[in-house]
Amino acid sequence: MRVVGVGEFGGPEAFRVFEVPEPHAGPGQVRIAVRAAAVNPTDTYTRNGARAEMLSKHPPPYVPGMDVAGVVDEVGDGVSSVAVGEDVMAIVVPVGGHGGYSEKIVLPWESVVPIPRGATHVEACTLPMNGLTARLSLDLMALAPGATIAVTGAAGAYGGYMVQLARADGLTVIADASDRDTALVASLGPDHVVVDGLADGSVQNDQIVPAVRDGGVIATVRGWQADPGRGIRIVPVWVREYARNHVALDVLRQQVEDGRVSLRVARTRWRRDRDRARVAGRSRSWHPHRPGVGAGVRAQPRRTRCAPPAGGRWPRQSASGANIPRRERGGGARRPRGRRHARAPRPRVLTPPAPQTLTARNV
Repeated sequence: MRVVGVGEFGGPEAFRVFEVPEPHAGPGQVRIAVRAAAVNPTDTYTRNGARAEMLSKHPPPYVPGMDVAGVVDEVGDGVSSVAVGEDVMAIVVPVGGHGGYSEKIVLPWESVVPIPRGATHVEACTLPMNGLTARLSLDLMALAPGATIAVTGAAGAYGGYMVQLARADGLTVIADASDRDTALVASLGPDHVVVDGLADGSVQNDQIVPAVRDGGVIATVRGWQADPGRGIRIVPVWVREYARNHVALDVLRQQVEDGRVSLRVARTRWRRDRDRARVAGRSRSWHPHRPGVGAGVRAQPRRTRCAPPAGGRWPRQSASGANIPRRERGGGARRPRGRRHARAPRPRVLTPPAPQTLTARNV
């Protein structure tokens, strides 16, 4: 099978397509044929070498990707939560060559749940990692209903989910945003757009400490730790701790179906324009092709070849669909001699439906 990863660290140009052995589901595992994979800022750490020491224990290629959506095509013994053929989404903890930018991936059953009803694979793949990061942040902050929470970077995936999940938990939400994102953030439902706790989605670290009351709490998503004084707690959030929290992931799915959480698609990249006709759920395999925000990208389809018809001629058709022999239609260059096969006609390209949710950017 194919994966997208790096053999040598570098910029976006370091990404390559690799052929690797196909994995199979063992006991308690689920194999997913990936249709869409989200691209997040954290994926760049695998590509640029920031995690080189951690990855040195594994042979290349190194494959990033923490969110996938697709179709279950294999289940191991003891798995009853999903079935073969079911549309699912999952969180991935990348390790060496095990990452979301893959045609097929094997995961613990706890990391896999059905996609929200009515959502596409592209939309669903944006939820697991960022949604669980937001859920873990709120659980670690442990704010009582009615408390006030501030969210920086509220226009991003993590920040947007924080706003909506905090509201669902009964918190008063203050969200910050740039001028261009004010309307977007307001649509998510914060109580103020301009505290007891603060979720630092824009990674401002010590700059946001003055906004927190004495004895408050700050959730950080890039590992920042300090002693800000005034009794303020710093809680680093590592989503890997929730990677196998099946209940939390399934609750997120239900909240999407109930309309309390909206999925966060920034944009979708496709390998070729004609692949736009093959929307999620109707193509064989997807993998990220280039780094980009919120991208679910399909692999290039195999070309189909066919043998020429009897007599070695390639007739054209009239408007009625009837074949016209060459001698009757006249003119036209013959195909080069010695060519045994020719490509089949390409399918007609259809325009896919517009995504249900479109955001300005993904932090």
